[in-house]
Amino acid sequence: MMLHFYLTTLSILALFLTKVNALSQQVPEPSTKSRRNVLQQAIITSTGSTFLLSSDAAYATSANKQSIASRIYADSLTMPPPSRANGDGIDNVFYPEWMNGCWDVTQTLTGSSTPLGLKFIGGPAGSEEIAAASFKEQQKQLNVPVSLKLRFVKTKFGVAEDRLFNTKQRLNNFAGRSVVSSVEYANVGMSNRASTLAMGGSEDDPLQTTIVRFKGPAAQKTFMLSHGEEYVDGDSNKFATYETLRSIFALTNQSSAPPVTTDSESIWLFDKIDNDNIRVTLRIASYLNAQSDTLYFDAKNISVAIADYTLVMKKCE
Repeated sequence: MMLHFYLTTLSILALFLTKVNALSQQVPEPSTKSRRNVLQQAIITSTGSTFLLSSDAAYATSANKQSIASRIYADSLTMPPPSRANGDGIDNVFYPEWMNGCWDVTQTLTGSSTPLGLKFIGGPAGSEEIAAASFKEQQKQLNVPVSLKLRFVKTKFGVAEDRLFNTKQRLNNFAGRSVVSSVEYANVGMSNRASTLAMGGSEDDPLQTTIVRFKGPAAQKTFMLSHGEEYVDGDSNKFATYETLRSIFALTNQSSAPPVTTDSESIWLFDKIDNDNIRVTLRIASYLNAQSDTLYFDAKNISVAIADYTLVMKKCE
């Protein structure tokens, strides 16, 4: 799937459904190979490194002293701390006015790395065999452009990403076929419909949390853990933002396999060329999760896989 993938979260997560659907039908009742392992292997194989395919001032001034934009070029990354709740229930990433509208996008994977070594992307058990196969599969996606559309909408609170539309676009287009049955928002304390309406927003305003249901026996719920925004060097035409996301994957058939949880960070740098064109650099970093990965403490909260993308965005006609 897309590792969000996003985007994305985001980009190759869409392959997850195919693997899960095929593997889950092969599981004996019961089996020496548990359905949990089947689910975990499907996620690792399809995401190519446990990918899934970010205004918290504390982030930019924390111990690492890094700007958001600088993290796009760092050799390794440490997962940002959770954002502090603002208490108003309308928290989200808000973009510059010039992001509003529909965009035709070409997204290309330009590089990938495993800062801590292959075994850290080998799934919950740290299998180097799975890791090598996953990394090799991801390398096949290098320099292969993928076309999709992205949409950002103007709300009372600012311009926000249309996560329902964009999530479906990313998953379907990176999969090369229609794999998403539906995408819907879910209410959480920091971002919910009741608070949005109470503050003068609308029923259509984007929220933070999404639930994806696939055209197969799988679903994904994605929460935002933290986010931040900044204009680069005070330039109103250069905008950087990050999101850390936690995704929970589960089979929705008769399987007893427990959910698998993954953490990732998407770092974006938007460079406005003119009113109709934006050049974008995207980095997706994957982190181990305490609930799912035996090497979690060994990783010390450092990213175990990094994927770098370029995007060319042109205003829809």
